[in-house]
Amino acid sequence: MSTGREAARKGSGDQPWGGVRPFSIKTKLGALVVISVLITTGLSMIAVHTKTELRFITVFSMIATLLITQFVAHSLTAPLDEMNAVARSISHGDYTRRVSEGRRDELGDLAVTINVMADELEAQDRQRKELVANVSHELRTPIAGLRAVLENIVDGVTEADPETMRTALQQTERLGRLVETLLDLSRLDNGVVPLKLRRFEVWPYLSGVLKEANMVASARAGIASGSGTHTRTDVHLHLDVSPPELTAHADPERIHQVVANLIDNAVKHSPAYGRVTVKARRGAQPESLELEVQDEGPGIPRSEWHRVFERFNRGAVTRPHGPGSDGGTGLGLAIARWAVDLHGGRIGVAESERGCRIIVTLPGLSS
Repeated sequence: MSTGREAARKGSGDQPWGGVRPFSIKTKLGALVVISVLITTGLSMIAVHTKTELRFITVFSMIATLLITQFVAHSLTAPLDEMNAVARSISHGDYTRRVSEGRRDELGDLAVTINVMADELEAQDRQRKELVANVSHELRTPIAGLRAVLENIVDGVTEADPETMRTALQQTERLGRLVETLLDLSRLDNGVVPLKLRRFEVWPYLSGVLKEANMVASARAGIASGSGTHTRTDVHLHLDVSPPELTAHADPERIHQVVANLIDNAVKHSPAYGRVTVKARRGAQPESLELEVQDEGPGIPRSEWHRVFERFNRGAVTRPHGPGSDGGTGLGLAIARWAVDLHGGRIGVAESERGCRIIVTLPGLSS
């Protein structure tokens, strides 16, 4: 947003005049000096030809020069006063004010820069407020469930039998998974998760990821899922790696996060006894990798494609289709995107005749 806006603004104002633009402040100050000299010289010549006293000419020259200087100074200080007022408002948390644009000098460039900064600060402030609101909402659900169970036990409404305690444990596990997800996202944002790149064989690696997902689902069947692990046992996971000896160069732990979260999302939105396919193919670069995860669910509307990987976004399909699934936290795909970005790769939704199809491209070894 800011780059294109500034580039367009500068592109319209820059001129190849030895690095000096025709409407720059330097040009205006230079013109002021030249005009002042011309006025003084012209009045002096008039004084010589008309035999006017020099003191009158000096007074007229000073008045003319001061008027011109006042005009130029006002044109320079007026936008600075406006910028100062806008900057003061921004410092007080008001990101709605903007500086008037349209000048073709350095102050015009500064106005664009201030407006771009205000746009970015306003967007960050909005995201911060949304983050607090969404996190509060997500944390409130398991806390409220856990509190209700414990209050019933304390009040003697229910006994502390294994079934009741299992319900409390489920809410605690869900709360723990949400906190862990937020910590992962925070680490990724702050860049404190270093990549440990190495070469690995894709088939046994992805096979292990799918087996782990199935084992966790079987162990936690019926428990509301958090992020990164699905809990439905009716969905079949299918692995397709070609060629079988395919290798890749990446951080296995981060790729595990990507694949696990994509599988989790695909399983949640799969129909009963549906199928989720994980494909792996060789990329264009040495040991690069193209991963594809496809489900048989309702798919994602094209209008939502650009929002799929935003935090806390659950898309147009907010209700999972399988039994025992919830909507998740809306963080899994955001974490997948950041993990892919750490590798310098790409992730996005692709065309599909049925269900949702997400493609991940990892660059592998640099050429």
